[in-house]
This record gives sequence, C-alpha cells and structure tokens, in this order.
Amino acid sequence: MAIDSSSSSELQASALSLPVLLFVLYISYHLITRALTTTKKNKPTTHGLKSHPLLGHLPEFLKNRHRFLEWSTELIVASPDHRMGFWIPGMRTGIVTGNPADVEHVLRTNFANYPKGEHATAMLRDFLGHGLFNSDGEQWLWQRKNASHEFSSRSLRRFVVDVVSDEVAGRLLPLLRRAADGDGRVVLDLQHVLERFAFDTICMVAFGHDPCCLCLAAADGGGGGWADAKKSEFMRAFGEAQDLIIRRFLDPVEVSWKVKKWLNVGMERRLKKAIADVHAFAMGIVRARRQSASASVDHHRDDVLSRFAASAEHSDEALRDIVLSFLIAGRETTSSALTWFFWLLSSRPAVAARVLAEVRAAREASTGTRPGEPLGFDALRGMHYLHAALTESMRLYPPAPLDSQSCAADDTLPDGTHVGKGWSVTYSAYAMGRLPAIWGDDCAEYRPERWLGDDGAFRPESPFRYTVFHAGPRMCLGKEMAYVQMKSVVASVLEEFVVDVRKEVAGGGVPEHVLSVTLRMKGGLPVQVRRRELAGSAE
Repeated sequence: MAIDSSSSSELQASALSLPVLLFVLYISYHLITRALTTTKKNKPTTHGLKSHPLLGHLPEFLKNRHRFLEWSTELIVASPDHRMGFWIPGMRTGIVTGNPADVEHVLRTNFANYPKGEHATAMLRDFLGHGLFNSDGEQWLWQRKNASHEFSSRSLRRFVVDVVSDEVAGRLLPLLRRAADGDGRVVLDLQHVLERFAFDTICMVAFGHDPCCLCLAAADGGGGGWADAKKSEFMRAFGEAQDLIIRRFLDPVEVSWKVKKWLNVGMERRLKKAIADVHAFAMGIVRARRQSASASVDHHRDDVLSRFAASAEHSDEALRDIVLSFLIAGRETTSSALTWFFWLLSSRPAVAARVLAEVRAAREASTGTRPGEPLGFDALRGMHYLHAALTESMRLYPPAPLDSQSCAADDTLPDGTHVGKGWSVTYSAYAMGRLPAIWGDDCAEYRPERWLGDDGAFRPESPFRYTVFHAGPRMCLGKEMAYVQMKSVVASVLEEFVVDVRKEVAGGGVPEHVLSVTLRMKGGLPVQVRRRELAGSAE
C-alpha cells in the first residue's frame, strides 16, 4: 500500500512526539504525587521565598538561577537563621546555609551523616570517576589518608615551590615584560594569563607534565599569541568538560541531563567528546609513567602521580581519577582568587603600597636572591600582610563559593531545624563572607587589617566561619601550597610592575561573575602593565 508524503511526515512526527509525551507525563506524575505526599515536616523552612502549589520553589529557582549566588545570599542575609530552604516536588529538596553552627554540624559533628551522596557523585562520575573529590566512605577515606601523607612531605612542598618559581621566572614575568614594553597599548586578559599559569603548575605538580600553556610564540612581540596550540588542547578540553558538567547541577529537572546523555544530544554530546579527550590524554600520561616506573626510570620524580604509581595496588583508571581530582581542585582556584585580588587592589593604592613595602622588606632580608627572581618559601611565609590581603579577598570572592553534601538519614541541626534524608545541604562561603553576624557591620568592606593582631601577625579564623578551604575531615589539603603560589605571583608581579585595570572594569562597579566550578570573572580582567621603575616608587 502506498503512503503519500504528507502521511509519512505525520507518522514521523508522531513517532518523534511519543518519547516527548511520555517524558512529560512521567515528570507530571512525579510532580503531582510528590507534591501531594509532601508534609510540612519534610519541607525545609523558608524565609522570604514564595512556595507555589504543586511546583514548590521551581518558578523562583528558574527566575533566579542566572544569579543564584546573589539570590541565595540575599535570602540568607535576610533570614534570622541565616539559611535558605527550597523544595521542588519530585526533584530537589534542601537548604543553603551561611550559619557557622550548621557548617560545623555538617562538616565535623555529624560528618558521617553528610557524604557527597549519589546525587552529586553520579553527575561527576563519567568525568572524575571515583577520585578523591567524587567519592565517599572507605574509598574516600583511603585516598584521603594517602593524599594527606604525600602532601605533608617536605619533598612535595619543595617540588611545588620549585615548579611555581620556575613558572613565575621563566614564563609569567617575561610575558609581562613584553607587554610592558609594547608602547603602552598592549592589553592583557589577566584572568586568562593566570588560568594558563595555574594549569601549567597544577599539571606539573599532579603528573609531571608541562602543557606549556603560558609559553609565548617567539614571533609575537606583544605577547598575545600562545605557542604550541596542540599542547593547550588538553587545557581547552578540560575547561569545556568542567563548564559543561556544572550545568547538570543547575538543571532543576534532574532527569533531563540523563535523557540528553542517553540520546547523545545537545550539551551532553559535547560533554562526552570533551571527557573522552581528557581521559585519553590523562591515560596516556598514566601509562607512560607506569612503564617508566616499572623500568626504574625517572625514580626521582616528585609529582603526585609518580608517588601513587610507585604502588602496584592502583589500576590505571584509579590513577587517572586521582590525578583528575587534583587538576579540578587546582586548575582555577588560585587563578580565580588572584584575578579578584588584582581587581580589588587596582582601586586600593594604600593596600598595594603596604604589600609592596612588605615584599621589598622580604627581599632585603633574603640572601641569594635578586629582584626579578621569586622569593623562597620562608620569605613568602613571613609576609603576614600579604597573607591577610589575599585571605580578605577570598572572604568576599571565594574561589569555590558553594559546596554541597547529602543528608544520609533524618537529622536535626543545632537550632532544632529538621533535615530530611536525601536533602542536599549546601554551605555558601560567598554568603558567609557577607554576613554582619560573622564579620561585623563592615563585612562588605575590603579590609585586610581585620586579619591582623596588634603585633601585625596574621590571625586565622575558625574554618567553620571562613569556609574558603572547607573544614573538618574534608579540609583542603593544598591550602598551604595555594598560599605559596598566590604569594609568589603577587610578590613577583608587584615588585616589578604596576598593574592598571582598564577603566571600564575598574570604575564600573563589581564585575559580573560566571558560576562554574569556581567564581570566574565574566569577560576576563583586561589590564595594562607598566614597569615599576618607570612609574615611580609611590605607586
């Protein structure tokens, strides 16, 4: 029997619409049944957040997800208990808190009841596997103990200092010198420069591979062209995978990304390709290192991969997951912190002058180093004001503004608030940095002095109030190394250059941010650099 073209088109349309119809029916059924069975007890408390029949807070979430940090911070600051509750029937229920008592309860007091949870680990599993930052229970504990042992070793600390010093002296400073000598017209995206710097250093520390992302093309007089684009391809693929996977967390309909992944369409298709590229590159490094280890070659290597590969108990896939976890922890965290720091410094000459004075005093006290050479570990550690200035910058603009756990069993927070099994519990370092109850009425001000004692020494704050490096058993292992890297960059740059943020950014209010794995500055940070000896000592 013949079928005309119009009938054929109708049949095709019907065939295509059937899966969509089934999907809509499934979601509708899930929404209605969960909404009807949700009691007051298993709804989180909310303040200033309108709840809709059947839809819960879904309309408000969709309206504000493009500004989630600001929206959630506004609600947390206005809330008497400094937390925000949300529920979307059949999809998500949980709280976002800025309350230090909540944070301590979740990250220390009842730590065992708040793992990462299947919800979060499932979203990251095809990218990070079962690495340190995407595992729970015994698997996490074993990796944490091993990583903690390695990070406490002096040899790894020396290795990190050497890697950072080489990258600063051999690539970052030459790049800035070329830009400064470019007759004042060269504009650099400092965020992009710092991201390339950070990726080079974390790759060297994690698996002893130099992607040469900060290398310059020899023929480029202005410093705007990057050498060996093929080596930078790993950085591009890693960044794309990281940015795409975060969208899974911002999708209110949890099942939608799984459907797209199953159909291999849209962003999930791009994500699959990016992950495949990252895994192929990382596995190549792992297998090469495994072969060199078995042949007793390169036994002197100090990178993290070589330390773990020395043991035969790890599979290639396990080593890959371990390395990728360290990459995602170090790729953009320090570059994000430094980008916001240089922006803040650009409008605060008194702070910049005091940092510079401390750098010059450290240089005079150091032996065996000259201007233009990175300072040593002890000199960097003694810079209390710079430490305070960086810490204060991260209080307002934390590199990792949010972190989430999952409630394994019904629980009660210190103030009596119910937390249901399966709820997500997120603590917001971004909101906590803006709470007068923690930092006083001047919490919106950038004031490094709040971190200094009467003797000028740095005074740390409770990690449950200052959660930038997390707290409890999941405290960041690389905290000390991150400060070493940031201090080395700031000291070396300010000693030799004046960094001028372009007026459209410096005078245009707070730059917009991009909420990815880290707090990135939308559009980058355009700057021009001048050599300090030409600018005068007062700058």
